[in-house]
Amino acid sequence: MVSNSLIDDYAALHALLEEIAEAPSDSCTELEVAGLAITHEHAVRKMGSIGLQRILDVSDREAFRSVQCVKLDEFVGQRLRITNPRKRLRQVTQLAAMHALTGEKLPPRCPETADAMADGALGHEHVDAVLDVMAKVPSATPPEMRDLAEEQLAEIARHHSPREITRAGARILSHLDPDGDLPDDRDRARNRSLSLGAQDTLGMSTLMGTLDPTTRALFEVLLAAWAKPGMNNPDDEQSPRGGAHDEGIDQDQLRDAASRDCRTQAQRSHDAFHALLQAASDGGLYGASHRGLPPHIIVSITEAQLRERAGIGHTTTGTDLPMSEVVKLAAQAQMYLAVFDDHTGEALYFGRAKRLASESQRFVKFAEYGGCSKPGCPRPFSHTEAHHAEQDWADGGNTDITDLAPACGPHNRAVHDGPGGWRTEKILDGPDRGKYGWVANGTTDPPRTNHLHRPDRILDDTSPPEPEWSDIEHSLELILTEHTSAPTPPDPVIIRVIDYRAPVRPSC
Repeated sequence: MVSNSLIDDYAALHALLEEIAEAPSDSCTELEVAGLAITHEHAVRKMGSIGLQRILDVSDREAFRSVQCVKLDEFVGQRLRITNPRKRLRQVTQLAAMHALTGEKLPPRCPETADAMADGALGHEHVDAVLDVMAKVPSATPPEMRDLAEEQLAEIARHHSPREITRAGARILSHLDPDGDLPDDRDRARNRSLSLGAQDTLGMSTLMGTLDPTTRALFEVLLAAWAKPGMNNPDDEQSPRGGAHDEGIDQDQLRDAASRDCRTQAQRSHDAFHALLQAASDGGLYGASHRGLPPHIIVSITEAQLRERAGIGHTTTGTDLPMSEVVKLAAQAQMYLAVFDDHTGEALYFGRAKRLASESQRFVKFAEYGGCSKPGCPRPFSHTEAHHAEQDWADGGNTDITDLAPACGPHNRAVHDGPGGWRTEKILDGPDRGKYGWVANGTTDPPRTNHLHRPDRILDDTSPPEPEWSDIEHSLELILTEHTSAPTPPDPVIIRVIDYRAPVRPSC
């Protein structure tokens, strides 16, 4: 009865929200209008606190499986459509009353902050600011001092903005450890991080990190040698590559390159990091294979993109590369290029003779899907497994190119006959014909596949003028011509996959 009552309460809430949305405020005074805006924000913040409890309920009962989600963060990100699921789940663990293993309810880890949010005084941004400060409290801090710090932060958060909370938190942290003696290896290990942000409209990405002292020292050594003026300058063909004092570096050539170097220190640091990654790739430090593919930059492009030199290529790791960058990579590499209009001489059908997909099969599936085939899953192709989509291997399925689809580990394991599971079916018509789609168990929905990894191309209503082709572009077109069976193949049937394998440098 309580459950039904709660459902009725939410239905009544939605009805009331409809009434509020339609009610005009013309008859209210200016003071009343301002008060309504304050009251509205107060109610939104209280709902945020209740929302944390709803997420905890889903977690405690693993209710996310009832809506075909494999994990709680998938439910929060895709079903609730919360922008940063990890931060929201951190709020749940710190502000909600969790259950102990023995079943009893434990008080929130940040009780004063939880009370302030329940009162409608704090929004999610305020809570994140408080938790960011609390994460930096040294592990050796006495519990009573930590509780006092959380209480003070919660009180400050009731009356100030998230930025001011952060500034006040820095003062509190300095009072907790005025001599800097409390931080230890546990704190450094807990706070270390390195994350790569999403690409912006220019294709650029923000690298965010918190380095421990040793990692910082190593990075500074790298910058001192590799980011020196004149070194590793991509805009200067005469710029030496590697470290400034490596064997074989011509110091006169370096001085000349430095005199032409107009880059900022930040740009030189970027180029040094790029050169280090390139050197690691050239030296084979990435290993021999990753999930059945060589650990190199592998790009999928279409014949039309190469012909028009427009649009973007898509890598197995989920990065979008402009065509100009694809051509540069191809010019510097020993290429592996395959055209999949018709099956080549590579073995693509193994039947029951082999369980794991071959490199050639994974190339084809990358060109076809681009990433995990489960609708809405953001995992790139490099994080996927070859899913026996027609029939599971354990049930007699074949490792044939026509029976496979890429799926990340959690979604590959989500295909089963039980409640909350999925099944995969081949799509028989429409633009996705021939691909495998996903259907939730117990439903009659049509199968759907994932479109996140096939970004729309840049379309131009007017045909571009015939461009001047570089030698590498002529080479790509020659290989395409040799492998294409039809004189005018339909686009995008032909898929190009370029495996960027750095050439072996000639010995001096």
